[in-house]
Amino acid sequence: MHVYGHSATEPDQADIDSNLKELGVRTAAEAVAKYHLGGIIYFGWAHNTRAPHQIADLSNGIQHAALDPEDSPTARIPLLISTDQEHGAVARVGVPATLLPGAMALGAAGSRSTARKAARIAGTELRALGIRQNYAPVADVNVNPANPVIGVRSFGSDPEAVAELVAAQVKGYQGTDIASTSKHFPGHGDTKDDSHSKLPYIHHTREQWETLDAPPFRAAVAAGIDSIMTAHIVVPALDPAEDPATLSRPILTGILREELGYDGVVVTDSLGMQGVRTKYGDDRVPVLALKAGVDQLLNPPKPEIAWNAVLQAVRDGELTQARLDESILRILRLKAKLDLFSDPYVTSRGVDRSVGTRAHLTAADRIADETTTLLVNEGELLPLSRRTRRDVLVVGADPASPSGTTGPPTTVIGRELTDLGFTPTVLPTGTAPSAAKIAEAVAAAAGKDAVLVGTYNVAAGSAQIALVEALVGTGVPVVTLAIRNPYDVARLPAVGASLAAYCWTDVELRAAVRVIAGRVHPHGKLPVPVQRADDPAQVLYPVGYGLTY
Repeated sequence: MHVYGHSATEPDQADIDSNLKELGVRTAAEAVAKYHLGGIIYFGWAHNTRAPHQIADLSNGIQHAALDPEDSPTARIPLLISTDQEHGAVARVGVPATLLPGAMALGAAGSRSTARKAARIAGTELRALGIRQNYAPVADVNVNPANPVIGVRSFGSDPEAVAELVAAQVKGYQGTDIASTSKHFPGHGDTKDDSHSKLPYIHHTREQWETLDAPPFRAAVAAGIDSIMTAHIVVPALDPAEDPATLSRPILTGILREELGYDGVVVTDSLGMQGVRTKYGDDRVPVLALKAGVDQLLNPPKPEIAWNAVLQAVRDGELTQARLDESILRILRLKAKLDLFSDPYVTSRGVDRSVGTRAHLTAADRIADETTTLLVNEGELLPLSRRTRRDVLVVGADPASPSGTTGPPTTVIGRELTDLGFTPTVLPTGTAPSAAKIAEAVAAAAGKDAVLVGTYNVAAGSAQIALVEALVGTGVPVVTLAIRNPYDVARLPAVGASLAAYCWTDVELRAAVRVIAGRVHPHGKLPVPVQRADDPAQVLYPVGYGLTY
């Protein structure tokens, strides 16, 4: 369950109103008492993650509500506090915590030790905040460039390479005494639909699933993964009844538990997502999930409906006490492994010693320096020289910023160029620049030594293509930087240089600028293929491609 508020006992009035509307309670403490929760998930939009010390105080308050004899006279069992801190495009805890390159950027680095180090830093900081279960790493193999929900959240398209990095991150996270969660089983990498808004189908054969989707999950199990998250997807080859995997006993019990030999905690993806609510009502979903083999019901949209539905299913004999005891035992074992019974609280000193430290921030920059991928460099345009190409126009997309940013991408790029001795002019043009904005960019390019264009998920017919075409037409050298999916280069006109940063967080943008400025060499190699836009059967840049200088 999520709760709105910055503390367990003193939420803002707006948070109280939201909690009453969504949960029927005023505070996290009341939610714990009413529903006997096993855990709580933090979200930025629920005002749970405003600042490190606030998060730690909230965690302590929630644990106190669960453990204090006056507030919880019967249970007194610590909660498993969780969040989605994948880094890159999905990070619930923002600056001043350390933000690291996301999965596809780490895939471009291609180093197990680097992936493990990133997870170790992330886990150390989450542990200090009282967050003991992280819903990472993503184990999906992104073989579909049109995938709207995974993309750069995946390490790449090579199942074995993804498996190695998943296992490395599992070891890194769990070495810091938090639970790691691989997701989204049985594999969300080959879909064009977003399970937040609809129910995707994946039409892999059983043999394709074994080859493409299964290896990272097998590797996670072999690495001792503490928890696995389900996907709200239909895979007919794995369950002919075409139930969402979250509700499928053949998938969760038959394949995950019996075939893969996994006996850890299984958690659903959010039960508020449309993908799991399409076929059954909110009263049936939690019951069917438990019958399928799930242990944790994550974020049911109406907790009271879920609670009463499960209670009624037990009374009716549809769910047995023995079945529930299996899940309870798994969760209790995990809480014991994490020392939550003996050490459930965190300290202010621990936050100061662990979160956003200089050592962690420096390590994040060094990791990011391994990730930027150079795809095009005609006439050795890069690196730019401060002496001959000092005046740089920075234009491009400024999408909604994830937590790991201190400003829009063009601002961050301009700031880093300034710090490196360049004289940038920053002109945000957006993801769909108008004709007037394109004309403004063309006018601004006059007299400049180079133009740097940040592109964001360029689709067929995108106005971003027209922007780049117009800028190339000025005769000023153009550099494009894909700030999310690396496929943009296939749809853009020929430019002097093109790079992929894999995300638009500060740490990845700064690293890309250091490459452009020649402060570090480009080391990243494509972890996914870039196909021709006009003929997807033809590969323009294969996995492993990447230039250097």
